[in-house]
Amino acid sequence: MRRTFSSLLHTLAFAIPLLLAAEVRADSSLAPCGEIFVQGGAECTVYVGPVCEGMCKPVSLTAACAADLRAECAGDCNAEASVDCVGSCEGECRADCDVDPGEFNCQLECQADCSANCDGKCSASANGGECKASCEATCSAGCDGQCKVTPPEVDCEAKCQASCTGSCDAQANIDCQIDCQASGYVNCRADLEGGCKLHCQRPEGALFCDGQFVDVGGQLDACVDALKALLDIEVYAEGSAECKGNTCHAEGEVGCECNANGGSPAGGLALMGLGLLAWRRRQA
Repeated sequence: MRRTFSSLLHTLAFAIPLLLAAEVRADSSLAPCGEIFVQGGAECTVYVGPVCEGMCKPVSLTAACAADLRAECAGDCNAEASVDCVGSCEGECRADCDVDPGEFNCQLECQADCSANCDGKCSASANGGECKASCEATCSAGCDGQCKVTPPEVDCEAKCQASCTGSCDAQANIDCQIDCQASGYVNCRADLEGGCKLHCQRPEGALFCDGQFVDVGGQLDACVDALKALLDIEVYAEGSAECKGNTCHAEGEVGCECNANGGSPAGGLALMGLGLLAWRRRQA
């Protein structure tokens, strides 16, 4: 696969979208993003260096902790959805899907249905932010598990069955998950803060969506591709750079506008880091 940088701007003084094409596959999911809850329309940005490290605050780690804690609690919270929930959901889902089957997104439909009551469920909670994050993380994982195995070309009946099963299974476990996760946030944030800062110190930087750190492990490229493919959102980078030929020298946080050659997917982010930065045309 050939990747080219079609345009390297001489001065990047503001956030510029990384237009990353990504092939939509039947097994696409948000798993490379740690199954964090991310909705369509989210603003996702890659940061590096001191600015990035300053963003690794407890409040910015809530969503990533919720995703991690959900996985830890999954063994204790494994109730199955009721038939009535799935049946009721499918009727509403089919009405939406039949309007434009090609644009129907199983993951987004499922997450919207599942998380609709998260605000109300957590409004009286002493830790409303953590409660909502636990609720949304449960929805994200349940929807991801069902929708990632549903090919995009299947009919509305199959899409809605997957979407509603994921939503209803998750809803059946939300109360259990909220209770189970509640005691784990303090330790999780302490552990994750160090990991967040380590990501910031790497050349590729750390990814934040709507201000929340996304714990991608070593799968930043795969996570960005998943966000683009599933949620149709762009990922941004910040900084300034001077470019000459195929090489750029940069300081701080920096990005470039990229696209794929000949329609092939562009799977990688531009490398970003402090000091000198070089982009080169390459083949993979």
